[in-house]
Amino acid sequence: MLKLLMNLKKTWVSVVAIVILLCVQAWADLTLPDYTSKIVNIGIQASGIENASPDVIRKSQMDELLILTNEDNTILKNYTLLSKENLEVSEYEKQKEKYPILETEDIYVINNITKEEREMLNKVISKPFMLISILEDEQMENTLKESILTNISDDQKAIFSNMTILQILGTMTEDTRSTIVEQINKNIDDNLGTMLEQAVVSLVKEEYKNIGINLDSLQNSYIVKIGIQMLGVALISMVSAISIIFLSSRVAARLGKTLRDKVFRKVLSFSREEFSNFSTASLITRSTNDIQQIQMLITMLFRVVVYAPIMGIGGFLRVLANGNTSMAWIIGLAILCVAGIVLTLFLVAMPRFKKLQDLIDKLNLVSREILTGLPVIRAFNTEKREEDRFEKANRDLMKNYVFVNRAMSLMMPSLMFVMNSVMLLIIWVGGHSVDQGIIQVGDMMAFIQYTMHIIMSFLVISMISIMLPRAQVSANRINEVLETKPRIKDPENAKEFDENKKGLVEFKNVSFKYPDADSETISDINFVAEPGKTTAIIGTTGSGKSTIVNLIPRFYDVTGGELLVDGVNVKNVSQKELRKKIGFVPQRGMLFSGTIASNIKYGNTSISDEEMMKSAKIAQAEEFILEKEDKYNAPISQGGTNVSGGQKQRLSIARAIAIDPEIFVFDDSFSALDLKTDLALRTALITETKNKTVIIVAQRISTILNADQIIVLEDGKMMGKGTHKELMENCESYREIALSQLSKEELE
Repeated sequence: MLKLLMNLKKTWVSVVAIVILLCVQAWADLTLPDYTSKIVNIGIQASGIENASPDVIRKSQMDELLILTNEDNTILKNYTLLSKENLEVSEYEKQKEKYPILETEDIYVINNITKEEREMLNKVISKPFMLISILEDEQMENTLKESILTNISDDQKAIFSNMTILQILGTMTEDTRSTIVEQINKNIDDNLGTMLEQAVVSLVKEEYKNIGINLDSLQNSYIVKIGIQMLGVALISMVSAISIIFLSSRVAARLGKTLRDKVFRKVLSFSREEFSNFSTASLITRSTNDIQQIQMLITMLFRVVVYAPIMGIGGFLRVLANGNTSMAWIIGLAILCVAGIVLTLFLVAMPRFKKLQDLIDKLNLVSREILTGLPVIRAFNTEKREEDRFEKANRDLMKNYVFVNRAMSLMMPSLMFVMNSVMLLIIWVGGHSVDQGIIQVGDMMAFIQYTMHIIMSFLVISMISIMLPRAQVSANRINEVLETKPRIKDPENAKEFDENKKGLVEFKNVSFKYPDADSETISDINFVAEPGKTTAIIGTTGSGKSTIVNLIPRFYDVTGGELLVDGVNVKNVSQKELRKKIGFVPQRGMLFSGTIASNIKYGNTSISDEEMMKSAKIAQAEEFILEKEDKYNAPISQGGTNVSGGQKQRLSIARAIAIDPEIFVFDDSFSALDLKTDLALRTALITETKNKTVIIVAQRISTILNADQIIVLEDGKMMGKGTHKELMENCESYREIALSQLSKEELE
């Protein structure tokens, strides 16, 4: 898989952009729960009051606060005193409209301070504010007053008995007052702990009421402000997600294109030896279905494999940062449950995923064989047998799919059960924490959202686990093709052809053995095919005739001896340059979808229409072409199924003539022609191939009677070489073949 992913380097800019956008989207998604918490905790419960330190406070209240703290300088430096005396008339009217109590009492307004300074002020002012609230309770005041009066003289008792507790504390020395305040503060820490600032907010709310601030307006403005911020963050998340989808699809499509191109080019470089290792059906599946699996994986890869860990880790860090560690064990439990389910299903389904692509190959192979061989199947009345064969391949694939889908269908219900159970557990544990004052409702809601983000990250990763095994199998199959080294390769320093030996084909002690064969197919083949002469090869079936001509364009490499074209060993020249010199007509005529004209011009698209028509006329194809309604523009279906075997052969011959090669190789290319057409074609070729080298493989003696040189093969060995007349006298094998086809009178 990693080898295939190396192809992403062509789109590295998009990949980097995707990663950046994923981080942006993760930041946005992880930020939203904080806003939810703020709306609940601050916007709803605290009426929009964000801080324990009030923005504005009455002077009388501030004086009481300063009695209960030693941090009076820290507090006062962050506030400015507003009074009728120190304000201009216009400014006074403006502030009075905002703070109605200013008409009867001076107030302190907070300065423009930094976030860090505000947080420090919140901590300093929270305890004295809470102390005032506690001391306002009559029972608490009496208890504390009795405690103080116990340790003083009768004269002081008489004085303090008519004073409030704050007045008493105000008359004490700083050390005595600090001792009493510290003791009360210790009780506050024990009872409220981290909830102190939230508890003080309710006192600030009461202070705002006393000042005359419209709390409804304050609450609404805060909720609207946070709501707009949430919409902004959600918009950023949406734009990032859309951009990621767009770029991921583009990167995946580009990778698919690159892989298809590489596989196709690799297959084009294969010799027939490599083709024997991969069936056509398998190569088609690897070029389409397998690459599609990789493409689908890449589309999901960034959005899942990269995004999910960011969300999971980010969510967990957010939970810890917000101080919700008391419920962190729930996340760990959820992750263990999810991982256990995914791992179990992965182990169960993985072997079947590996088998899946092989079964698709099998179904494609069977389908291809049946569709290609349909005439033969009907001729031998074996439809039922082929139906059963297809049914077996189809059923095996279906069973494998059903097993995999059933296994994976259990995953989502199981994971959803875990998710919902975790949510219930959070609400149960969090509800008790809220009741005990450990956390707030908004914090619990944020914890639920963070936990869902974390679990969803594992859920999404589990979804990719469905695609990953199959994609891994597909990647291995694609790599098998890409890593296959063609046996036939161009040399690093290709030689040039000898112009003085143009068209000369020389076989010098040539032997050849197929890769999986036990013995040589041909051995000790020696002959020279010269320009202006026709060399024919004849022999019984399986004698090696086609093997010899397949060596000339280097479809296979000789395993012994040398094969020279234009005086140079074919292994030392470029395959492309070698094949430019050869007009090869295979035993089985192969046409491509298009028109008659496109098939004749296939080897050389630059030839004129006159040259195309001349090639067709020489190949005796003009007769049936002109009978068609569209003439040379008549359509040819895939594989040439809309023309006869003889017409295919004539068009194949015309295609070879059209490139005007030095060497013509006809591999039994006249077998589908009637004798009259065969004779007319060979007569026309004599003129066209006057200065060309012609090599003909034939089954019919009549085709090669006038050849300048005839090679007789039997069991891969040369049994004779010479003209027809010489071989009739000297070669028993040739004479037997000739007499089996023609009478003595016809042969003379």
